[in-house]
This record gives sequence, structure tokens and C-alpha cells, in this order.
Amino acid sequence: MLALRLARGSRPLALARRLLLAVTAGGVGFLLLSGLGWASDHPGDGDQAVLRLAWCVLPIAATVQLAVAVARADPAGRPRSGLDSAGLGPARLPVLAAVSTAVAALLGSALALLVFLHLRGDISGLPFDGAAAGLLAADRPLPLAAALTLLTIVPAAAAVASALALRGRTAAVRHSAPLPPPPAPPAAPSATATGLAEEPVQVPTGLPWGAALTGAGIAFSGYAGFTERPPSDAEGALTLPGALSGLTPGVVAGWLLIATGVIVAAPSLTHLCGRMLAVGRPGALRLLAGRVLQSEAERLGHPLGALCVALAAALAALHLDGPRLFGPLSALGTGIVLVCALGTIAAAVHESRTARSAATTSLLRLGAPRALIRRAAMLRLAALLLVFAPLSWLVFQTLVLPIRA
Repeated sequence: MLALRLARGSRPLALARRLLLAVTAGGVGFLLLSGLGWASDHPGDGDQAVLRLAWCVLPIAATVQLAVAVARADPAGRPRSGLDSAGLGPARLPVLAAVSTAVAALLGSALALLVFLHLRGDISGLPFDGAAAGLLAADRPLPLAAALTLLTIVPAAAAVASALALRGRTAAVRHSAPLPPPPAPPAAPSATATGLAEEPVQVPTGLPWGAALTGAGIAFSGYAGFTERPPSDAEGALTLPGALSGLTPGVVAGWLLIATGVIVAAPSLTHLCGRMLAVGRPGALRLLAGRVLQSEAERLGHPLGALCVALAAALAALHLDGPRLFGPLSALGTGIVLVCALGTIAAAVHESRTARSAATTSLLRLGAPRALIRRAAMLRLAALLLVFAPLSWLVFQTLVLPIRA
């Protein structure tokens, strides 16, 4: 009940983030129900039914990542004196965040069930009832218990992940040492004034592991592309929706390794962008932009890597089969991953801006113009585009390489 009251009193931006989480959870629920409908229409093909459900793992992971970012950016997840007096201290804030996340995801799952039944024709009297009866196996009964079980996967995973993320942040804040008193303000804005150079920035260590996973994925998919060449209707090919139809398991496994490697290496690449901006003898603009990127590399890196992989996968699917054969379920899954990646980046940027509010206030108090803050943000965006746009193109080329061969 407290979670609902806090949601009702939240700001419009926080409500928009929860609404986005509900929409993406509903999209994933619709994909899971579509896989269940296909399984009920093909009772003797259990392997392909499992593959169709496993195809939803990437949208589920993207939605869970969005849920964690929304919970971290939610003001209700930060310690406040009013919640302390109500008996909700730092130890119970993760539970409150988990309940809020579960409510938003359950709302989306319930809407997904209604839309699925409506498009099947089970709910009539509204426009477009039964419009996708053939695609959703309307002539077969839908197992209600299995449908409800599938619809609880995303809310449960999102709630647990949000609680664990906020619990780790609360523990870090609780065990952190008190900061020393700030020095006297200098005459001009500097790195010390920004609050970004007082403590050493932790360097991400995922670049070697990400490079190793990406190299292994390229080798694995290339080997599978040369050795496993069944036609799209032959035994051993994956009959997945739309543009993924006809691919061999080895190629898909190599693609998953490549995607995992890029996501693991993305924080290190983000930190490298910050190092590039602050190299040499930087001025206030480059130093501010570079130090912010270095300090926020872990927070922004993983969603940037997921966005890079999603863009590359969409380009690869369009290149392989074209938009005419890009099925509706494939388009829905790709759209969910893209929207979740963009929403995660937006939530992480908002959380980072909130965490830097004290440093930004100090800069403005020292006489720094607001245009400096805006130019630093544009410089960070340009540096990220300079690195991740070519990386998306390279990932796209590695994805289509085994199919071209």
C-alpha cells in the first residue's frame, strides 16, 4: 500500500519510467504467450517450443536491466528521514523498491494477457478482435496455469534484481567512510571544485574478458557458418520467428558470445572515452567531461553495450532477410531490447545527474557558466558516438560474416 501511495505522489518523470517498465514487461509477456500458443499448436515439437521460449531470454534480460535502472533512479529508493520515522530505514528500502517494480511489471503482464486474448478472439466486442488468430493458435485451448506462470517470470526477476541492486548500494553507503571537510574554494573552477578528482576512479576490468568472449564468438560462428550449412527447412536449422529462421545452432551460439563480449567490454570502452577526453593538458571543459565519463563508466557502459548489440542485430536481421521477412514477433523482440536499452541509458543519466547535483551546484556557485555544463554533456555524447557507432558497425559485420561465407 505504501508503494502505491509513493507511486501516486511521484513526479511525472518517475511515473514515465514506471510506465515504460510496464510497457516493456507487457511486450515480453506477449512474446512468452506467443511461444506458449505455438507450443500448444505443435504438441509434438517440444525442442522447437523450448527454443522459441529461449528466444525470449534477451528481451527478459533487457527488461530486468531496465527495472534495475528505474529502481536506482527512483527517488523512493533513496534514504529519507520521513521513511526512517515510518520504520522504513535503509534495510527495508530494497523491499519497497522490489514491491514497486513488481507492481509495474505485473500491470504490464496483465495488459499483455488481455491483448493476447483479444487478438486471439477470446475477448470479442472490441476492434481488431481475432486479428492474429492464426499467428496465436486461436484454434487450440490456452493452458491458463502455464500462461500465468510465464507471466510471473518478468515481475519476479525484476523485483529480485531491483532489491539486490539497491541492497548493494545501501550497504556501500552504510560502510563508506565520512568524507573529509572540503578545502577552501579556488579562484577558478578546477577538478577539485567539481568533486570529481577528490577520489581515484575505479577502472573497469572487463575489457580483456569482453575481447576474449567476442573473439571466441567470432571464431565459433565463423566455424559453424563454414561447416553447418543446412537449408532453412532441413533438420538442424532453427525455425525461429522471422529473420532468425533457418540459422544453425552454432551460428546463434556464436552470436550470443559476441553480444556478451561487447556488453562486458562496454564499461571499459566508456572509461577509455573519458581517458581520451582528459589526455594531455585538458582545460576545464575536457577535464569535466572526461572525469564524468570515467566515474560513470560502470553505470553507463552495460546499457550502451546492450544498445550497440541491439542496433547491430537489427541491421543484421534486415540485411539477411529484408524488412518483408522480418516477422512481427522478431520486430517486437528487437523493439523491446532497443527501448529497454534507451530507457536504461536515460535512467542511468538521470541517476548520474542527481548524484552530481552537489558538484554542479559548487561549480555554479564558483562562477562557472551553465553553458560549460551543457558543452561538457555534448562533448561526452560526441565521444561516446565516436567509439560506439563504429563498434555497432563492426558487430553488424561480424554477425553477417558467417552467413555471407
